[in-house]
Order: sequence, then structure tokens, then C-alpha cells
Amino acid sequence: MKMQRDELKKITSAILVKFGEANQNADIAADIMVWADMRGVATHGTYLLEPIYKRFKGNQIQIPTRITTIKENSNTGVLDGGAGLGQVAAYHAMNTSIEKARQSGVAVTVVRNTNNIGPLAFYSLMAARAGMIGVTMTNAAAAIAPWGGTEAFMGTNPFSFGIPTFDQEPLVADMSSSVVARGKIRAAARKKTAIPLGWALDANGTPTTDPDQALKGTLLPIGGPKGSALALIVDILAGLLSGSKFGPEVKTFHELAGPTGTGVFTMAIKVAEFMDEGLFKQLISQHLAAFKTGKRIDGVGEIFLPGEIEAKKERESLANGLEVTPEQLESLTKMLEQN
Repeated sequence: MKMQRDELKKITSAILVKFGEANQNADIAADIMVWADMRGVATHGTYLLEPIYKRFKGNQIQIPTRITTIKENSNTGVLDGGAGLGQVAAYHAMNTSIEKARQSGVAVTVVRNTNNIGPLAFYSLMAARAGMIGVTMTNAAAAIAPWGGTEAFMGTNPFSFGIPTFDQEPLVADMSSSVVARGKIRAAARKKTAIPLGWALDANGTPTTDPDQALKGTLLPIGGPKGSALALIVDILAGLLSGSKFGPEVKTFHELAGPTGTGVFTMAIKVAEFMDEGLFKQLISQHLAAFKTGKRIDGVGEIFLPGEIEAKKERESLANGLEVTPEQLESLTKMLEQN
């Protein structure tokens, strides 16, 4: 069945309020989750209500979410996410970075002690739409081994960049340090379908197409040792630097193994502090046009910018509604009716 964006947001927010979340925070988290669904990134969308529900029932998430400021100055800030909703913590962190960057040009805000923040592109785009370059990073439970190892040490540790264009959709890139996000492995395990060879290794370090064995083993990093290095750097910036957990200390959000201790890094860079916005607009427009219009490999119909396919899906969802499966509807109904 199809469901309109506002209807799904209303249901999602109502569920979070039933868990005890404040109305404003529930609306923020619902907006971010539904946005992910609209862009076809279901693993970061309203699906996350299920682990939130389990954590809520298991007393392993603190709702209502309470964000506190540990320290700050004119262009930096350290927030404590209160072990609450990660979407709320990341939203406040990037918003803080944007407001500080309006005055100082560049600002960084980090978060300690939070949870899964969903789609990082959302926060980077917050900055891009404010005429700034946005950077977002977060660490996660160990899923990648150091290159050449067999024991998980770092999370998939995604990172995102948002670039303003000033006259068209911002450019946004959002990716994990692994070949594939772990959510896709979990989705394959739920559906009992094989995963492509090259995604993961089993517990013995042998390539596998079995998602259950992959979840017991490790995911492969993008670009081999380069991806392993990226995961380590993101872990340091988002986890260690923020004063949150890092490395194998971070707990998974999808099992009741205790507080996750996830950390977040956000940065906003005001373009006007470095270059005239009019000139930047002209240059970025020419640059992206050249990117798309280069010679293509036979059989390739179009070269896509990072985030372009997701943006197209978002527009289609806004016009025609979002696909909601019977299983998803049943899950939403159960949580909405829960006392």
C-alpha cells in the first residue's frame, strides 16, 4: 500500500511520544526517519522504530532524550546525548555547528553517549542548505577488522559530505567505510537471501555469501586497507575525540547488549568565508555539469552525481506516496497500540 509522507510522519511521531519522547524531539526524529524511507534508504528509516521499541522495553534507551552541553566556545561544542535518540542528538549537533559557523566561519560540534543517528546525509544537507559545507561522521559497533585481520575492531563508521550549489539541489555523499552498510546484511538475514561475494568474511576470515555467517564475522572495508584506515579515522573523530566509546567498546543498537555509547562528529564550513558565493555557484555548477556529461561506458545511460538517485526517489515518494509493506504496517500498528 501507499502512505503519504505526512501521515507516516504523524504515526512515527505518535509512536515515539508513546515511548515518552517530548513532542518536539519526536517530530525531529520522525522527520529524519521518514526522509530516509522517502529516499529508499529503508535500513535508516522507520525500520529503526523496531530496535528503538526493543530498547525502550528493555530499558536500554533513555527517553525523553535530554541533550546537555559539556563544553563550548565560539566555534566548538561538546554535547552529551543522554543515551537517547541519536537523530535528535545529531540534529542538535549540526544545528549548533551551523549557528556557530555563521559567526566564526568554521565550527565543529561532537556528541558523546548517543545512539544510531540514521541517515547522515540529512545532517550534512542541513549545512548545505544554509550555504555551508557539511561534514557528518558517526561510529558504530565493531564490524570491520583491521586490514589483514579476522577480528572485528571498528564499526562500519559512515561519513557524509554536503556541498551547497546555491541554485539547485545540494550535492551530498553518504557512505559507510565498509563495502556495504551492515543494515543490508541484516535485511538479507531477515529475508533469508544470499549476499554477494565480496561483502563480508565469516568468523574464520573466509569470504561468505551467508548473511548469518557475515554477521558473526566481519564486513570488508571499501578499497581494502584504505577503507580500514577510513573506519579508524572516523572512530577517532566521532568516538574518541567526543569522549564517547570507540573501537570494540561500542555496542550494537540492534541487540540488548547495553548502552551503545555511539559518538558523532559534525562540522559546518561557511562558503562565504573562503569564496564569493556567486563565484562558487558558477564554478560548482560548471564542475557538476562536466561530471555528468563526460564520455560514458557502453550501456551506461546516465552518470549520476552522489545522492542524485536518492533525491529522485524522494521526489517520487513526495508525489506518489511511500510504499509500506503489510509487515511494516503491522509493526507500526503494534507499537502505536502498545500501552
